[in-house]
Amino acid sequence: MSPRGKFITFEGLDGSGKSTQLGKLARALRARGLPVTVTREPGGTATGERIREVLLHSATSGLSSQAEMALMFASRAQHIHEVIQPALAEGQVVLCDRFTDSTEAYQGGGRKLGSKAVLQLHEVLCGGLQPDMTILLDNDVSASVERARRRNHAHKSRHAKDENRFEQESRAFFGRVRSAYLALAAREPHRVHVIDARGTPQETHTAIMDLVKKKLKI
Repeated sequence: MSPRGKFITFEGLDGSGKSTQLGKLARALRARGLPVTVTREPGGTATGERIREVLLHSATSGLSSQAEMALMFASRAQHIHEVIQPALAEGQVVLCDRFTDSTEAYQGGGRKLGSKAVLQLHEVLCGGLQPDMTILLDNDVSASVERARRRNHAHKSRHAKDENRFEQESRAFFGRVRSAYLALAAREPHRVHVIDARGTPQETHTAIMDLVKKKLKI
């Protein structure tokens, strides 16, 4: 039987460079001969991607904060069942762009629903599954939001999917999200590692590799 794999999640504001850094880490680990599964939330499965379209499309209006949180967890429960647990059982390294910490930061902090409801739903719907390690990319709120808006504008002009709904939120919303992330990192320092993402992508990648090698003994 394969030893259980490792579950590494990437967190941070939209535009913090998560996708770029996740891709760089995946390539580095594969170059070392490790089997890697790359996935994302919301999404990761056919069902999850359909839920993602509802959650992130700018035309989705009137969605209550509670409905938003419930949809995030619906996507996540299917994702764990269909992708994450099977890959971990095969001994793979699972790299996931967002997990429950995002819900705690965006819905718990940004939407002011609090952490308690998020953690209770996580226990019930996710069986309490926790990442072995979470990389929190932290940078300036204004810079992150501006980068996310530019990226989505470019996607839109190429007829890619509209994923603008969260970018339309206020600075205050993203300030609450960042505060919730930092509070979470302070609460779980053994799991959540804050990486300053204000440097170049290569500097950020070097910091992440140092951390992953040390923590996972790769």
